Amino acid sequence: MYLLPFLWKGGGTFFISRLMISLFKKTLLLLTIALFGTACGSNTSTPDQENPTVVSTTPVSNATEVGIATEINVTYNEEVKLATSQHGITINGDVASAIATGRVLTLSYTLALGKKHTISIPRNVILDLSGNPASAYTFTFTTTMGASGFKSSSFDITSSLCTSNPSSQAIKVYNFLKENFGKKIISGAMANVNWNIEEAQWMNTNAGKYPALNCFDYIHHQYSPASWIDYSNTTVVENWWADNGLVAISWHWNVPKSQGSTEYGFYTTDTDFDISRATTAGTYENDVIKKDLASIAEHLTLLKNKNIPVIWRPLHEASGKWFWWGAGSAKDYVALWKYMFTFFEEKGLNNLIWVWTSETGDADWYPGDQYVDIIGRDKYPTSNYHSTQIADFNKIIALSGGKKLIALSECGSTPYATSMWTSGDMWSWYMPWYGDHTRADSPNGESFFKEMFACPIVITRDQMPSLK
Repeated sequence: MYLLPFLWKGGGTFFISRLMISLFKKTLLLLTIALFGTACGSNTSTPDQENPTVVSTTPVSNATEVGIATEINVTYNEEVKLATSQHGITINGDVASAIATGRVLTLSYTLALGKKHTISIPRNVILDLSGNPASAYTFTFTTTMGASGFKSSSFDITSSLCTSNPSSQAIKVYNFLKENFGKKIISGAMANVNWNIEEAQWMNTNAGKYPALNCFDYIHHQYSPASWIDYSNTTVVENWWADNGLVAISWHWNVPKSQGSTEYGFYTTDTDFDISRATTAGTYENDVIKKDLASIAEHLTLLKNKNIPVIWRPLHEASGKWFWWGAGSAKDYVALWKYMFTFFEEKGLNNLIWVWTSETGDADWYPGDQYVDIIGRDKYPTSNYHSTQIADFNKIIALSGGKKLIALSECGSTPYATSMWTSGDMWSWYMPWYGDHTRADSPNGESFFKEMFACPIVITRDQMPSLK
């Protein structure tokens, strides 16, 4: 080691070794590198350049049998946001409502039944929190045509009508009913007493649409033709059918209150008519039956000749003791049903679709599969009861072994379509009774029908195909 002289500004001289100078230079170099490295690290960090990508969707892509209430979600690998409210995300070409929360994009859209849906997310509308855009993304799924609670395995619906050589229009109506059973519900209305569409018109005026089905009634056939009732004038039925409405007809069968009486009744308390003698030749009761059946056959033939099929619902509420046709035994009732069926077959009435109405627990009253196309249930629950009627629905499945369509052929308070969908009691159609049963808010009313007619699983007349 040796010392080097160093001149001090003040005029003095001191000595410093070369070793000390070397150590000083190394220290200064290390300090400079450290400081420079720190500065570089804070100003030149690698930016987030990873684009967000889709990791999953709900429903999964190409899924089938998706429920119409399913929420549509797209999950990304990081938190995302919408670039703009005018995002252009579409479902089947329609712009969907969209919101991004965390890593999930949620889309809102009214799904259609039994339809393929294509979700299209354009490029650059989904960003991560650093502003990096996601690539365009598309996926599809198909919604189910069946209700969530409906068990299709419970049914093996009879393929053909029980009527001999049914008309082509009757076949088309029956096939339409079969195709929609368990998928959609047909809306209906009951005529105000007999031969009109007054309740259907009220629904259209107050709820914005006509029901798909209107049920007429031959309740006053003894008095027709008259100035106030004329069943030979079929204009109202023809017009309804021309507008693609389904035609149903009931028959509150009035018989003489007693032999020789010119007053009539259909309630058991209003007549002494004996059903046990109705099909026995030579009896007063049989003479009445034959005359009345001939009259109704003439009226139905007028519709047949105009190619109008009829959803025919006679002798309803089979085992109900309140009607004279239910006041006797099951054997008497079945005999009368078969008698009518044969009588109309002989008249060539091939435009009929036969509806038998159960009170449940009345298997002995069932005429048999070869005489019935549809089983109905008339149900009048407590006012404002719009919940499921699945218990009665299941009883009718058991009665027919699942071979027949099932309809809510009369009702007071009607189940909401969503209740039917969820629970599985997907009646082929529902038909509220006329008057207050339709118009008053306690059983149904304007708000109820507006909601029903807006439901995608309820068929209104404007959605009906031509079945001519």
